[in-house]
Amino acid sequence: MNKEVNNSYEEIYQIVRAIPEGKVCTYGIIAQLMGSGFSARVVGYALNQVVLEDQVPAHRVVNRNGILTGRHYFNPPDQTQGLLEREGHKIIDHKIVDFKGVLWDPRTAEDFL
Repeated sequence: MNKEVNNSYEEIYQIVRAIPEGKVCTYGIIAQLMGSGFSARVVGYALNQVVLEDQVPAHRVVNRNGILTGRHYFNPPDQTQGLLEREGHKIIDHKIVDFKGVLWDPRTAEDFL
């Protein structure tokens, strides 16, 4: 991985580390925060590189509808749901039930800016 990509991934990881327990963020919001040239897909690629030892709570990043689309990259795949449920989330059919109520947006969060 080249240095620029590595630095960008680390910026993404810093944002993800800031997501409070009990909250979630979306790939798209993180991409917008990163600026032009970033897409939700790039955020997903970065999070696919995460291992549990990295202390990056990748399970807190979901798609724009609150669906656990990244669950396939966890081993086992239901690990994402289990981690979120331990943080108090209710999930039905791989979707967070109160998605809008638990959505954390770093662009407006006072504790992030």
